[in-house]
Amino acid sequence: MEMKVKLHRCDNAWVRCSGHPCWNVQNALDEAGIEYELVMHPSFPRSDRTAYIALCGSKLLPAIELEDGTVIHEESKELVAMIESGEFAARVG
Repeated sequence: MEMKVKLHRCDNAWVRCSGHPCWNVQNALDEAGIEYELVMHPSFPRSDRTAYIALCGSKLLPAIELEDGTVIHEESKELVAMIESGEFAARVG
């Protein structure tokens, strides 16, 4: 499945454990076979995430940006559930 989406996540890409929200969403996208571009934002201080804050109005990561500029910013568990259920693919596909 080829979709042009951007995953906005923290710059701690080396953290790959189930307790990390950014990793959980990235892993769900990988397992679903959804292609994405990583957009890294500073882990700390959160106030340095100025471009991200302007994009979605929040300091909290992660979020998914669609090709049309729509930003899906939910709790990571909700994003993962949306991806795993196929709802995400249906929403953008």
